[in-house]
Amino acid sequence: MGEHEGWLVTSHSLARAVLADSRISSRSELLRTPVKGAPYAENPPPAPAGIITLMDPPDHTRYRRLVTGEFTVRRMRLLTEQIEEITAECLDAMESQGTTADLVESFARRIPGMVISLLLGVSAEERGQFYDMVDRMHQLSRRQASVEDLTAAYMAIRNFMDALLQAKRENPTDDLFSGLASTDLPDDEVTNLAITLMGAGLDTIASTLAVGTLALLRNPEQFALLRDADGEGVERAVEELLRYTAVLPILTRAALEDIEIDGLLIKAGDPITISTAAANRDPGKFGLPDDLDLSRSARGHVSFGHGVHQCVAQQLARVELQVAFPALVKRFPKLRLAVEPEEVSVRDEGAFYGVWELPVAWGEA
Repeated sequence: MGEHEGWLVTSHSLARAVLADSRISSRSELLRTPVKGAPYAENPPPAPAGIITLMDPPDHTRYRRLVTGEFTVRRMRLLTEQIEEITAECLDAMESQGTTADLVESFARRIPGMVISLLLGVSAEERGQFYDMVDRMHQLSRRQASVEDLTAAYMAIRNFMDALLQAKRENPTDDLFSGLASTDLPDDEVTNLAITLMGAGLDTIASTLAVGTLALLRNPEQFALLRDADGEGVERAVEELLRYTAVLPILTRAALEDIEIDGLLIKAGDPITISTAAANRDPGKFGLPDDLDLSRSARGHVSFGHGVHQCVAQQLARVELQVAFPALVKRFPKLRLAVEPEEVSVRDEGAFYGVWELPVAWGEA
């Protein structure tokens, strides 16, 4: 950690214990991340109001309660049909290209990008514009563009969100942004909440779809298992893919006071890194953890975190994955990599793990 020493948690049981401990903080000004290129490598200022992933209770509790109320069972059911339509449209577009495509661009990023626009209540006329702005941010990150270019791209998204918020205040509709707009939160806090949800809900799902598909293509027997699965089999398969991919491989925390964990003294202010990737492959929790096994029960994985900061939109994420993965393998039962596995461009900078491109082919080899 540069000039700082810290603690690394790799076991499943300790990961859950640390993530659930109220004496351990998520406040941004206390965090240090030991990953090159990741945000918050040095101590930043406190997070702006509304960035719920980087604050502790009671502030976190107040914001989370507002957001949780928007992820109702009714809304998830309504979104399921729309997610199925979006997925089918993406697959139709892929098939119309011929017999090859970049799965990241045409499928893995497009589905969560369009779902986020639905969730926020972006109009049908503006969804293309919104997606293009979000995609530009992604492409600039890939090229490791200048801070100035990244800032400009971010501000374009933020300005769009600010205008959308005003529209929702004047003419609310049945969407998450309208729900937040009806609260007494100031504009900047509502926008911060929306952008936090957008960032968390897009990159994680996109990376899980891409890396999960790569894992399936490298394990043909598991690909076939998912192709023939339905109902509970699909749900079980998605949990295993979440465990296996762990696209958010670390979480960072800091001790608020001197505490003892597993017989070790962690002093106030000590940074703590929880390896969700290692916890998800703890042999004490999951047998043969390095094997992708869609028939296993992967319940209890920590890909969504644990404790008060457990992903608020995890049920939406599950719906997206439970729709998208089976639809892909059923539409393209002969899907395969179009390059050698070692040629796949891996995304391992920063907080998320994934692939920048995933060239695939279908039809006769």
